[in-house]
Amino acid sequence: MQLPQALISEIKGVTGFDEAAFVAAHDTAAPTSIRKHPIKGSACTLTGAAIPWCTGGLYLPERPIFTLDPAFHAGAYYVQEASSMFLEQVCKTALLTDHPIKVLDLCAAPGGKTTLLASILPKDSLLISNEVIRSRASILHENATRWGYMNNWVTSNDPRDFSKLTGYFDAVVIDAPCSGSGLFRKDPDALKEWSEGNVQLCSGRQQRIIADIWPALKQDGVMIYATCSFSPAEDEDILDHIVATYEADSVRIPLDNSWGIVETISASGMYGYRFFPDKVTGEGFFIAAIRKKDASTTLKSAKGRIQNLGKMKDQAAHLLATTETQLIMTTKDQYHAINSLHEPDWLLLSQALYFRKAGTELGQPTAKEWIPAHDVALSIDAASSLPSAEVSKEDALKFLKREDIDTTNLPRGWNIIKYNNLGLGWMKVLQNRANNHLPKHWRIRMDINNADEL
Repeated sequence: MQLPQALISEIKGVTGFDEAAFVAAHDTAAPTSIRKHPIKGSACTLTGAAIPWCTGGLYLPERPIFTLDPAFHAGAYYVQEASSMFLEQVCKTALLTDHPIKVLDLCAAPGGKTTLLASILPKDSLLISNEVIRSRASILHENATRWGYMNNWVTSNDPRDFSKLTGYFDAVVIDAPCSGSGLFRKDPDALKEWSEGNVQLCSGRQQRIIADIWPALKQDGVMIYATCSFSPAEDEDILDHIVATYEADSVRIPLDNSWGIVETISASGMYGYRFFPDKVTGEGFFIAAIRKKDASTTLKSAKGRIQNLGKMKDQAAHLLATTETQLIMTTKDQYHAINSLHEPDWLLLSQALYFRKAGTELGQPTAKEWIPAHDVALSIDAASSLPSAEVSKEDALKFLKREDIDTTNLPRGWNIIKYNNLGLGWMKVLQNRANNHLPKHWRIRMDINNADEL
């Protein structure tokens, strides 16, 4: 791989940079890694070496065809780059507490950091996952649904839309749009598109994003800033910009020397953490935690209550494992369940943000029955008493491709199709046929023949 000489020159002075080793590492294959779901993960049959800084993280010996693994579609694991999983260690040091918190994952698509956050945040926390680009927001929505957490809501807003939510969030994660030099091994297009001009363009964009979102972070709240760039202009220089512009200080993250992660200190004394592909089994990555110190006005809670939908709660009660702490609400013609503790949050946020997903979508009633939503089939809160059908891998893939499967032995009515006891979606079995209710845009498009051989 011919690396840009301008990039090499730019990072020569960075702590931990070894030019010969760095260049040589880019002629090796990028590792493949996954992170298991903390609840669904037992259904994942993939094995490999543990990623030391992330619970449930694994390096795979080779890259399988994930599309042909039903457990992937069920949310048993997420395919994520190993370096970015260090977010767990940052959260454990800078963020996690024994009480619920409100977190914003600002640039969240496709969903790697969002699903990690959902897995580790304290009980009853609220996670808002945002993606401004609508097409990428759809992917984020799908991955959040697969992961199945009711307290993970998905929005599609420009960062400036959050500025009016003054002092609302305990933490903001910014996986900032960047020049992408850390992804050269995985993405040849990143190499083609890299330029010094693009680095400066991205640096300016990163500063604007921080300016837009800074008011929404409460005093003593934490901003976690990350890029997949090696360029100091997008990494340490951004930390210096933050401390020069706002009242903030740095959060130092403990490291194990065996991990190979490099701690750097910016000109203003801010700590950052670099991942060089010659030192870690992973791609190029940078992450830092910044604590906001300037005073911030806390937004008052919205007044009012969500419309009482007690009748709908009774009708939909069979869908979820517990309804005591849940509130049923409607958006358009669909009903959703949210944690009742988050009623004030919905009343406030729904006035300021465009939502793709709030809570667990339940479906809608008709004159004769309740039509269940796809969300329920993948939710970790789905009632164990719901009718279901365990199927083979072959039939699971046929279902996921929206092809016919043998329903001879399935009970009539609505059934969750399951693989290794994990829900894939709904099928309604009728007298002479069965209707597959997997969302059409979720279906597998590749050939599934001979899947066991691939």
